[in-house]
Amino acid sequence: MTFEEFLAARLPALTRYATALAGDPDAGADVLQDVLVKAQPRWSKIAELESPEAYVRRMVINELTSARRQLAARLRRERVHQAAEPAAADGHDERIAQRDALVRLIRDLPARQRIVIVLRYLEDMADADIAVLMGCSIVTVRTQAMRGLATLRAVLPQPSLEEQR
Repeated sequence: MTFEEFLAARLPALTRYATALAGDPDAGADVLQDVLVKAQPRWSKIAELESPEAYVRRMVINELTSARRQLAARLRRERVHQAAEPAAADGHDERIAQRDALVRLIRDLPARQRIVIVLRYLEDMADADIAVLMGCSIVTVRTQAMRGLATLRAVLPQPSLEEQR
């Protein structure tokens, strides 16, 4: 499979993947572009692998966890948070507002925590698979998930006992 054939077949899925992991469409597109620029000259070797897409997905994770990328993401989030928050609406709009708030909270997690949360709950991956993809131990994956979930629980409103019934 040529690089162009790979892109024609897998670019939309890779774009969704990078966007989910980055927490932002623009950042996801930037990361994916950087990864594809690095992958293209080495494509003949990458194409020989058992799963070239898995390799490219790993490259996306590595790019997202690089120190340079984390600094740029933090600066971008600071600029976004300076903008005014939209007012919450009723009914259906309230659920949309809650979802958007959750997405913003996940986006604000440190890169490794965000990646683990997205891979575990959005991609429905097992901890062992995440560990292989991230190049770390299963314990590290579980620790990052625990920390990310603790951060989210600390800022999300907890339902009352009556709401749970």
